Amino acid sequence: MNNLLIFFAFPIAVIIISVILQKLLHNPVLVAALIFSIFLIITFTAFDETFLIATLAYTILAFVTAIITKIFCNCSSEEENNICNILGNNTLDQDDSIQNNCQRTSSINNQTDQFNYTYNRYKKF
Repeated sequence: MNNLLIFFAFPIAVIIISVILQKLLHNPVLVAALIFSIFLIITFTAFDETFLIATLAYTILAFVTAIITKIFCNCSSEEENNICNILGNNTLDQDDSIQNNCQRTSSINNQTDQFNYTYNRYKKF
């Protein structure tokens, strides 16, 4: 029973919780610190000192998972936009209305009017 917890249940739980905490906190070091503190308490309340090695492994797993989540959610291309939408990150388009896909902004440089057209990306639903 303990081997199943150590090798299967805890790593899957660490990966899921790390993704959720990374989406909430936006800091991989803080995610790893929280996982380490949780498993440190579990180490001395439910297990013995040999579980401390597994605690360090879970901390490293949480940090790597948070870094990977951070990389996937800082998408800039259209192909990676699907990954961002799956994970719930909508950083590419701040405006929800489809009518504002083409905005005209004017700026005055050296007494001349210049019009810059900015095309927002369409959201893929």
